[in-house]
Amino acid sequence: MGLSLQDQLLKAGIADKKQAKKANQEKRVKRKKNKGKKKTPEINQTRQAQLDQAKLSRELNRQSNLEKEKQEKLAQVKQLIEENRLDLRKYEDSYYFKVGKKIKKLYVNDDITQKLGRGELAIVTLDSVYEIVPAKVARQIVDRDPDSLVVLHKPEET
Repeated sequence: MGLSLQDQLLKAGIADKKQAKKANQEKRVKRKKNKGKKKTPEINQTRQAQLDQAKLSRELNRQSNLEKEKQEKLAQVKQLIEENRLDLRKYEDSYYFKVGKKIKKLYVNDDITQKLGRGELAIVTLDSVYEIVPAKVARQIVDRDPDSLVVLHKPEET
């Protein structure tokens, strides 16, 4: 077993016993001073964990609020469509329109066809059901949910 550095210095004559005793005394004092400070890293870790938890909570709250806002807007869209849609059950003329790559069909009359072409009426969708509403209502719907609008022609300026 090797000698400690202190013993080696004493043996070599570089340091004397008085210096070694003083070094040991300083070591003990330093250890006693630092004894209470060992808990500081634990406190810092606890504080950091609290900050991380608070950050996570804020992010979850933000996501929850966004989801609530989205649900509220969809409910408003649904209400606007249900209150303002035209009753198309009595019409027999077909009106074809494109949705993505598919062609869809609604039954309308000539007056509705002309109004759709002039931009006075619009086609919107709600739960995969297509409805015709006035253009003013369609613009309100677009403000809340742009994906609900299917067809809205720009009014012709004469």
